[in-house]
Amino acid sequence: MSDRIPMKLVGIRIELPTNTPILLLKEQEGDRYLPIWINTPEATAIAIARDGVVPDRPLTHDLLAAVIAELGGTVRDVVVTELRGGTFFADLTVVAGSDVHVISSRPSDAVALAVRVDAPLYAERAVLDEAGVHISDETAEQEIERFREFLEDIAPEDFAPGHDQ
Repeated sequence: MSDRIPMKLVGIRIELPTNTPILLLKEQEGDRYLPIWINTPEATAIAIARDGVVPDRPLTHDLLAAVIAELGGTVRDVVVTELRGGTFFADLTVVAGSDVHVISSRPSDAVALAVRVDAPLYAERAVLDEAGVHISDETAEQEIERFREFLEDIAPEDFAPGHDQ
C-alpha cells in the first residue's frame, strides 16, 4: 500500500522573473512544502475556486465536478503519486456506488477539481522526500525568502515543457 501524506493547498505563487505559476502544497502535520510548476489556465482555475468565485457559466473543472455528481460519483481524494523527469503525476479517485475508479491526472487539474468538491489532497512520501522543501518555525517573511532562495537554485532545464502533464 502507498505511504500517503495528507497535504493542504497553500495557494498559487508566481515565480519571478518568468511569471510561472507554482501550485504550492504543504504537509498538514509537517513543515515540508511541495512546489509544482503549472500552467496559467490551471492556476487561474485553482485560484478562482479557492477564492469562492462562482463564474456565470461553469468552467471546465466545474463541469467535470457536475458530471461526476450527476453520474452518482464523488471524488474521494487526489494523490500526487510520482515525479519523473521533472514531471509530476497524480491520481484522482472517483467512487460511484461500489465502483472505485483511479484516474491518472496532471496534479493541477486534479487539485482544481478537488478544491471544487472539497476532496482531500495527499502526496506519496517518496515524492515529498524527493521534491519537498523544508520550512520550519520561521516567520512568514522568512518562509518567503527561503522559498525564493530555493527557486533561485533551480535550473529551467529541471522542469522541461510538459512538466505537469
